[in-house]
Amino acid sequence: ELRYKMGEAAIKAASAIHYESVGTIEFLVDKNRNFYFMEMNTRIQVEHCVTEEVVNFDLIKEQIKIAAGETISGVNYEPQGHAIECRINAEDPYNDFRPSPGKITTLHQPGGHGIRVDSHAYAGYTIPPYYDSMIAKIISVARTRSEAIDTMHRALTEYVIEGIKTTIPFHLQLMKDENFRSGNFNTKFLEGFKMK
Repeated sequence: ELRYKMGEAAIKAASAIHYESVGTIEFLVDKNRNFYFMEMNTRIQVEHCVTEEVVNFDLIKEQIKIAAGETISGVNYEPQGHAIECRINAEDPYNDFRPSPGKITTLHQPGGHGIRVDSHAYAGYTIPPYYDSMIAKIISVARTRSEAIDTMHRALTEYVIEGIKTTIPFHLQLMKDENFRSGNFNTKFLEGFKMK
């Protein structure tokens, strides 16, 4: 019911401004399950892969069709299962997530059922110090949230990137954190999170 209400509010907001493209309307939800408008992003989100995986729908393809003036399906897709995305950045989680530019000397990306990796990186690629430090996005998808977390943990243990520091250790620790696993966290969660 909450998801339906937020969806209706998002459609109403986009319709009110005659918006025609892919975008994201974000809400905050309080402990009483009331929701509040936070922002609208008039572009595809980095996290769009999570949506694509749970609704089995190519958002980039649809965005291009809209821009070309083509009609899209308009089907109201119902999410199936759970998906989690981890951004793998060239940053050192043991040093305040400071950038870690340099050359990737070894790269082995995970795979298998329930795993998607979107990346431009390869062994020999040099991470420049001037731009966004994101190397890849790993998306896990499964029937339940717990299974998606376990699938993500497996993928993170299989991911090998050498030559630079990455956020993989942070994500591995996060996937094992009981508060994260149980969904018992809020926007201040990371303030008390310590790397081990």
